[in-house]
Amino acid sequence: MCQELPLNLLKKSFSSVGLSAVLLASAGTPFASAQATTVAARTATLNKIFDDYWQDQMKHAPEWASTLGDKRYNDQLSDYSVKAINAGYEREQGFIARLAEVDTAGLPVQVKLSADLLLRSLIEDQDSARFKEWEMPVNQFNGIHTSLPMLVAQLPFDTVKDYDDYVTRLKKFPVVFSQVMTDIQLGIDEGRVPPKYILEKVQKQVESIAMQKAEASPFAGPLKKFPASIAEADRKRIAADVMDAIETSVLPTYVRFAKFVQYTYVPAGRKDPGAWALPDGDAYYAFRIKQSTTLNKSAAEIHQIGLDEVKRDEAEMLVIAKKLGFSDLKTFGAALKANPKLHPASGDALLAAYRGYINGMAPKLPELFGRLPKAPLEVVRVPEYAEKDQAAAYCEQGSPDGKRPGRVNVNLYNATERSLAGVEAVAYHEGIPGHHLQIALSQEMTGVPEFRKQSYYTAYTEGWALYSERLGKEIGFYQDPYSDYGRLEADIWRAIRLVVDTGVHSQHWTRQQMIDFFHEHSAIDETNIQAETDRYIAWPGQALGYKMGQMKILELRAKAEKALGPKFKLKDFHDVVLGGGALPMDTLEAQVDAWVAKGGGPPAAN
Repeated sequence: MCQELPLNLLKKSFSSVGLSAVLLASAGTPFASAQATTVAARTATLNKIFDDYWQDQMKHAPEWASTLGDKRYNDQLSDYSVKAINAGYEREQGFIARLAEVDTAGLPVQVKLSADLLLRSLIEDQDSARFKEWEMPVNQFNGIHTSLPMLVAQLPFDTVKDYDDYVTRLKKFPVVFSQVMTDIQLGIDEGRVPPKYILEKVQKQVESIAMQKAEASPFAGPLKKFPASIAEADRKRIAADVMDAIETSVLPTYVRFAKFVQYTYVPAGRKDPGAWALPDGDAYYAFRIKQSTTLNKSAAEIHQIGLDEVKRDEAEMLVIAKKLGFSDLKTFGAALKANPKLHPASGDALLAAYRGYINGMAPKLPELFGRLPKAPLEVVRVPEYAEKDQAAAYCEQGSPDGKRPGRVNVNLYNATERSLAGVEAVAYHEGIPGHHLQIALSQEMTGVPEFRKQSYYTAYTEGWALYSERLGKEIGFYQDPYSDYGRLEADIWRAIRLVVDTGVHSQHWTRQQMIDFFHEHSAIDETNIQAETDRYIAWPGQALGYKMGQMKILELRAKAEKALGPKFKLKDFHDVVLGGGALPMDTLEAQVDAWVAKGGGPPAAN
């Protein structure tokens, strides 16, 4: 999983069906005044729109701008007020109208693609308005209560101004948390609330930060090491300012928010875990399926695909189990859990295992890719305040300038209870050739707008990472049969997601039914099962993108191999898939089809 820093939690509700239909119909059908313009003029117009849109994103998502190395808004935090949310929708409508005025016929391929992708993204965002996601802004995976402390480790601290901007930012905590509490109260009033037990997890997360001493807080992290260029007098003054801001603005805000969650939000939490229980819940889940998979599949179709994939994986897993002397998967799974050699002796040992697999994969990459990223990668631990309810590992993209490396964050909570069998697959997924390689290549693209370099589509990004787990097998890794079994267990994990996610959100499954299905069809450790089950409940549809995206990439590869025959080169196929950055799966299919139609070969670099 690659964690995203959300732009802004959007927005007010209004009917956008008519708007979407009109704009989709008018896209590429210009007004009379635009028809006579030249290719160069229309391209310049679109490039101006692309840049204006990007600048708007940076201004109104200052935390994201900071992580990308744009320091212009380092003293700002996002505005979560209803007024700002509404204004965001209005700006989007302006961009949609500007895009719809430009005839894209005859424009360079990448320019037209950029226009299509931006228009699609903006219309989807408008269509999401009716579901008022901004009224449920926190859960155990997402929300300002965890994103702000995580942000600290991503910020550059090179100058005195960097620290002063940081202090200003810390002093804004009371305002933004108040805005979020207002949004939550509106959600409570309209019945848009997460399950009660999810909110109890949020309460514990907030309290874990609120109860810390200022010097032990993650917000004090930048004081641990100053750049040599900052004078001693400045260091003393900065340290005093930072500590004062933490003590007077940050920690009291967390204490206040903890009480709000405990006494207002938790009691209002809903009973049923599925999204169907929300207002317009079935339509919301259908929207989330489309958003996550970028495919036209219903919940029922995906549920059946999941069941079929579970059976396929189980058959392959049984072959390995029998080779190792076990008659069935249940017996083998129990043996896995009881085998001390398949569990890390310590958190450091778990980190070392991830690093070992990533370091082993690195020299093999030229066999699979014509283009490789320049950005470095490191393996670190998940922050302790967030680890209990986090995934086993997740990636964190580096800054485009390479100053902050990409990171694979490894969860050390209950480290000795975690299985080592799946570490190899997860290392390839989160690191290379998975998330880090794909995201770094996107950030290093040239000749495309900035928003293209930072685009994210769950099915593409997570589908690629899951596909990457298989690549290790193709080039000779997973030599340990237990690790190979772990690869299949990682794959069935994603197949199980298709079943339990659709089960809880469309078929009214209980949480226990989800857990029971996990136990029936996997030997995944209990720590992961509990955290993952709650993740799907809190984040409807997100987990569907992994398997659906992987299967689509495999489908496109098989189709290309059949069409090109001996001309097919895996390295070229991978460069086509990765060459345009993150894309919706239907757009990716069109890109691959065009490459095949030209007879394959190395694709032109962007």
